[in-house]
Amino acid sequence: MAMSSILNADDIKKALDAFAVADSFDHKKFFELVGLKSKSSDDVKKVFTVLDADNSGFIEEEELKFVLKGFAKDGRDLTDKETKEFLQAADKDGDGKIGVDEFAALVKE
Repeated sequence: MAMSSILNADDIKKALDAFAVADSFDHKKFFELVGLKSKSSDDVKKVFTVLDADNSGFIEEEELKFVLKGFAKDGRDLTDKETKEFLQAADKDGDGKIGVDEFAALVKE
């Protein structure tokens, strides 16, 4: 499933452009700009499924680094610092990965 079938392509581009500079990523602002914050929980789960590249049921740190590419092929990689901050913000149970419920909670913050 393509991210553009869930979210507006212009919103995706606007959100990616806003965080084009390394170490500028802010997940709260990104989810708002990309239009995910206002989507239904079903749509948020669909986005999670797209980002879970290995279909493990979790977004691991390695997948998180490439999260912006999940929204568009030309998205940049997150820096190690951004990746760790994003993981820390979402990983409420401390298992080192993000489950679908943790992702949904993070989006709706």
